Amino acid sequence: MPHTVTTTAERPRAASRSPLIGWLAVWSVTAGLFAIVTVEILPIGLLPEIGHSFRVTDGTAGLTMTMPGFLAALSAPLVTTATARVDRRLMLCVFMALLALANFVAAVAPAYWLVLVSRVLVGVTIGGFWSIGAGLAARLVPPESVGRATAVIFSAVPLGSVLGVPLGTFVGEAAGWRTAFTAMGVLSLGVCGAMVLVLPPLAPDEALRVRVLRAALRGSGTRWALLVTFLVVLAHFGAYTYVTPFLRRVTDVGPGVVTVFLLVYGAAGIAGNFIGGAAVARRPRAAFAVAAGLVAGAALLLPVLGDRPGGAVVLLVVWGIGYGAVPVCSGAWFAAAVPRSPEAASVLFTGSFQATISLGALAGGAVVDRAAPSAVMVLGGLTAALAVVVAGLRR
Repeated sequence: MPHTVTTTAERPRAASRSPLIGWLAVWSVTAGLFAIVTVEILPIGLLPEIGHSFRVTDGTAGLTMTMPGFLAALSAPLVTTATARVDRRLMLCVFMALLALANFVAAVAPAYWLVLVSRVLVGVTIGGFWSIGAGLAARLVPPESVGRATAVIFSAVPLGSVLGVPLGTFVGEAAGWRTAFTAMGVLSLGVCGAMVLVLPPLAPDEALRVRVLRAALRGSGTRWALLVTFLVVLAHFGAYTYVTPFLRRVTDVGPGVVTVFLLVYGAAGIAGNFIGGAAVARRPRAAFAVAAGLVAGAALLLPVLGDRPGGAVVLLVVWGIGYGAVPVCSGAWFAAAVPRSPEAASVLFTGSFQATISLGALAGGAVVDRAAPSAVMVLGGLTAALAVVVAGLRR
């Protein structure tokens, strides 16, 4: 995701600030994003337990993945434009406190509708925190360290998949899914406290105008980025949201093995993130097409080869590498499409990504309730294959 512009007055302050304090601030933002990513996709590993607690189907339980994305898509542009004059440190702390509240509400919810309310709060946090926090590296460290600091901040995304979700799934299986959400609430409060201590005052940059977003949406490059992102993210979350029911029913492995498989997938996602980052700088269209192709191949082959643990884990590695490259490829396309307004590119990337996550989880839930987990894998694979075709058509 592109970063926001650093104000001229803040450049000397960032340069003169203690390097240790600056890096502590970077790590606090990274920890916040790690918590957000983990909480957003934590239900993937806990869907059967959540559904059993409230006697709802896997598809209905999948709404816990649908709600945050829709709200994040709405809050990304709204928060960016509505809080233009509010100190960014205050906003980040408010969002982390809101994330803690959401987790605690889910942990004690006596009815499923209250769990969905908590996921609405998660969605508002995602859209607001990402739009503000993703571009803070240049405002926290000296210019020569901005590249490394940006890489550290964005490492929260694969780390959330590699460490956060498997650990949360393990805790949920060992002590109950409510305990997993309680633990994330405590972590969110801790991160909020750390931000209060180490983040400097962050006066907002020049406000993003609605007309800039409208102008960006009229560009052909933006529309192509939106279309390819929509297809591949729809395919991924339509299928991967229900990978745990697939592994339980089709591959026939226990909860402990599912946790290991998710960990392997996340590790592959880290590799895909770095591979995609290197490839997109040289051949962006080819990098995006290959990433979508790997997702398509893995999802289509899972019903065929995923009935055995060996085949399933190999395909999850392929899937992880492919999807790990998708966010960086998508972000690069949006940045190239809106080169004069990095913040507008950031908002469009966040909004489109989050909205499609919700649509994917919702569509996959409808399929898995009416058919079987294998059917949702096939449909996801076909949708990703269509993304390959569209990415290949872009010149």
